[in-house]
Order: sequence, then C-alpha cells, then structure tokens
Amino acid sequence: MSDNKPAVDVTKDWQATQGQKSAATRLRIFAALAWIIAIGGEIAGIALFYQHKFDHGNLPLLIGLLVGIAIFAIAGNLFWKAANRHDPARASDTARFFFQNQLGAIVTLIAFLPLVLLILTDKNMDPRTKKVAGGIGAALAVLATVVGVSFKPPSVEQYTQDMNACATQIKSGQPTTACSPDVAAQAQAIATDSAAVAAATKDAANPAGRDIVYWIAPENGAKKSSEPHVFHLCAGVSPLKDKTVNSGSVTEAYAQNAIRITKQIDMEQKQCGFNATTSAN
Repeated sequence: MSDNKPAVDVTKDWQATQGQKSAATRLRIFAALAWIIAIGGEIAGIALFYQHKFDHGNLPLLIGLLVGIAIFAIAGNLFWKAANRHDPARASDTARFFFQNQLGAIVTLIAFLPLVLLILTDKNMDPRTKKVAGGIGAALAVLATVVGVSFKPPSVEQYTQDMNACATQIKSGQPTTACSPDVAAQAQAIATDSAAVAAATKDAANPAGRDIVYWIAPENGAKKSSEPHVFHLCAGVSPLKDKTVNSGSVTEAYAQNAIRITKQIDMEQKQCGFNATTSAN
C-alpha cells in the first residue's frame, strides 16, 4: 500500500441499490411516455398545418397544442431528473454524462422547434395568429427547455465523495450533514463495518481497536476485484493462506471490492492474537 495516504479514505465507488435502480427505471419510463405524448402533439400540430387548419383562425386550438406539448415535455423532464438523482452517470464518461443529464432539454427542442419554426415561417397563416402563437410557442419552448437542463447534475463521483464524508461523520460522531438519502445507507454500512473491526481488534497496545483489515488482492494487478471479497482481521488467518493479500482501512478494502467483514470473527481473533472477549455483536 502507498505511504502517501489521503487525509480521508477513498471509499468504494457509490453504486445504486436495487431499490434506487428500480425507482430510476420507473421514472424513466414515465419520462419516455410523457415525451412521446409531447412529440405526438407536435406531429398532430404539423399535420393540421399542412391541412391549412390555421390559415384563418383556430388560434385557441393551436395554443392548446403548444400548452399541451409544454406540459408533457416539462413532466418528462422532471421525471428524468428525478431518475438521474436515483441512478446518476459517471462524470468521467463524458459523452454519456452529458446526454443522460441533458436529454430532457434535447427532447424538448425536438418536441417544439419544428412546430415553432413552422408557425413563424408559414406564409398562409393569419398575421395575428402567427404573432400570438409564435410568441407563446417560443416562450413555452424556452421554459420547457430550461426545465430540462441539468445545471448541477449528480454523478457517481459526487455520490462517492458524499458517501465517504457521510461515513466519516458517522464514525466520528459528528453531525451527519453529508448524509443525503442517496448515500446514507451505504455510508452507514461502511461505518458499521469499521466499528465492528475496531471492536474485534482491541488489545493492550490498541485499546480503541484498529482500522486496518486484510483481503485477497485483485486479480492480475487490477485496481478492483471483479467479484466481491470478504475482509479479515489480520494476514495470518486461514482463509488468506497462500493468497496474495492487500491491507488497509475498511474504506480502502471497499474500494477494491472487499465489501463484507468476515463472519468468523471469534476464530480470527484467536488466530490473530486479539482478545476474543471484545468481539462485536
């Protein structure tokens, strides 16, 4: 392990739970349905234009179409943003991060732009109808597009940082200001495992216990194991015999996909020379 450790441990990457992924999927389905209806309204409006329905009136119908498109576009944008809060993209994946977070604005432009341009360029439309409908359409398009833009989109990296800060606050007993609902459960798991390790490794030299564990190193020099591993109390336990072993804090273990404390704490306390009476519950 490197001697230049950061002041705050880097946890494993934040990952959406099954519940968060399910919620995100439902919200994205709702968003897609709302966007389909919005684009359907645009197609209907364009079809009516080519039927010359707005050449000499029908302004309320045209405004109604524009308002309906805006309502469903905005609804889709809000559903999509909520989904991204449950299951964000990685900022390091630049293209996906951009399109996932700005998709609402892109779809809104698709739902509005052709129809608004048709209104503004139609030579057969009544001038008053063109002026009123064009102004309303442009205003609604701007409003719905702005709602679709994610100005501060969430990311896996941000949630990882928040989760780490939350876990640190839990472990130190500080106010949990960083523990948003999106990261709190996973941060609590890290803090709980850290507390269990500390309780299991108390001895005369370290009455408060340790925050160091041991785990099977990732295969072929990888940064992270492809399969989850268990972490242990010392390198000399029988499950690690003849294995390549890494060591570090609980959060460093998590970073390499060693994400569960051993269930054989009593046995490992004896093999490691810790006092078994201090075992965590």
